[in-house]
Amino acid sequence: MNNTNFDSLGIGASLSRALAEIGYDQPTAIQAQAIPELLAGNDLLGIAQTGTGKTAAFALPILETLIANSVRAQAKCPKVLILAPTRELAAQIRDEVASYARHTSIRYTCIFGGVNQNPQVKTLAKGVEVLVATPGRLLDLANNRHVDLRQVSHLVLDEADRLLDMGFIRDVKKIIRMLPRDRQSLLFSATMPAEVADLAAEILDRPTRIN
Repeated sequence: MNNTNFDSLGIGASLSRALAEIGYDQPTAIQAQAIPELLAGNDLLGIAQTGTGKTAAFALPILETLIANSVRAQAKCPKVLILAPTRELAAQIRDEVASYARHTSIRYTCIFGGVNQNPQVKTLAKGVEVLVATPGRLLDLANNRHVDLRQVSHLVLDEADRLLDMGFIRDVKKIIRMLPRDRQSLLFSATMPAEVADLAAEILDRPTRIN
């Protein structure tokens, strides 16, 4: 019998209230494994398919850390960067973050190409704690000084194998060079080809590995 709940994993009242409202009673296997490790500040390498609850596995402990430390981002300087390969996945992650953070003051946004950048630029200028982005649009905005990644404390690469399959490896590496070395880094991938393993070795510091 699994008696684990989100509260026992270290998730506080504001997030737990939101989880109860959306019907999340018990953590999935990856959430139960990942949340304590991430709250402890460890880097993480997750081998996980879509549908395992991996977004909550990384979003909940990161949001809890922001809440516990009363983190407030400056204009254009997000604290959390989540990179996704497609606009659809980026929007989905943003929606999940919004759902979990509904009873907090955490600000978030999503940026991707194929749409007018002006609304994205305006939102970044106001300041957001959590930025979900596709690599191409993020690089464009960073190169034009609409976003500054030097204060990022948490990096998440989601569906890293798809990021590489879609030809984003150079963009991802350029983005990583813009980040501070002192950060918590997470990489999730459904598969672990050599390129993903090499990238994980490059960006993660003694990570906890979860299958």
